Amino acid sequence: MNNRAGEMEVFIEVAEQASFAAAARRLHLSPSAVSKVISRIEERLGTGLLVRSTRSLRLTQEGEVYLTHARDILAQINGVERTITSGACATPRGRLRVNASVPIANCWVTPFLPEFLEKYPEIELDFSLTDALIDLIEDRTDVAIRVGPLRDSSLKARKLRESRYVVVAAPKYLARRGIPQRPTDLTNHNCLAFNFRRSMDEWPFQEHPAAPIRSIPIRGNIQVNNGETVRQLAVAGLGIARLARFHVQSDIDAGRLVPILEEFNPGDTELIHAVFVGHEQLVARVRAFVDFLAERMGASN
Repeated sequence: MNNRAGEMEVFIEVAEQASFAAAARRLHLSPSAVSKVISRIEERLGTGLLVRSTRSLRLTQEGEVYLTHARDILAQINGVERTITSGACATPRGRLRVNASVPIANCWVTPFLPEFLEKYPEIELDFSLTDALIDLIEDRTDVAIRVGPLRDSSLKARKLRESRYVVVAAPKYLARRGIPQRPTDLTNHNCLAFNFRRSMDEWPFQEHPAAPIRSIPIRGNIQVNNGETVRQLAVAGLGIARLARFHVQSDIDAGRLVPILEEFNPGDTELIHAVFVGHEQLVARVRAFVDFLAERMGASN
């Protein structure tokens, strides 16, 4: 497709300067290039727009009409670009579609929403919760807050936080089944597992800081698709769970869950990212939300 707007700019400059050479100088083009643009417009329209002589240049009646509409069209284009630019750089506003995993939403995002919306009252938040991986473009999501490793993609990501994993169980479970003393003891316990594809039926442990990390198979009679349900089942005393510490810290503080096998904890962490479609210039509402969360979630457990 031809660059019609660019051609109109050349035509307007020629009409205003009444000279190919003068227009060429202002546009940093050669006179021949300017002449070719005008000829291309006239050929496409099937009519002459300019009457040329060796010493003068004037518009035909059709040229006058084309000049008027070309100016209007370019003014509309410039107006649209100013609107978009001001919306990207000025006050964040408009609908913001956010998707978060259930644990992240409960622990970090939801508690901060009143402050965020008070700070940015012109943003309309569309907030969905799911632990399943989503396609941001297909689901029309602006920002997804996700835990775990990121897959290679064209999306951009900003690290918000990381949290150390911890193995926990409820006191009533440990009173009933006993406290595992070594990672291999887990084979005799009910371990709560995930049923989504990226989950593993092994947990990593380390005998001492210099030892290699070993994966210990786990087994149990319950598999679920989200960390919040795992936490609730662990609190209910149905089994042993391995979750990010941020997710269970309040339960540990309240005595509802007890860390176990800490001397064998390899210290691996769960990463939390804000994932969004990457552009050189982010929409103001997306940048505001990601920056806000990064500031609030910056500390690590």
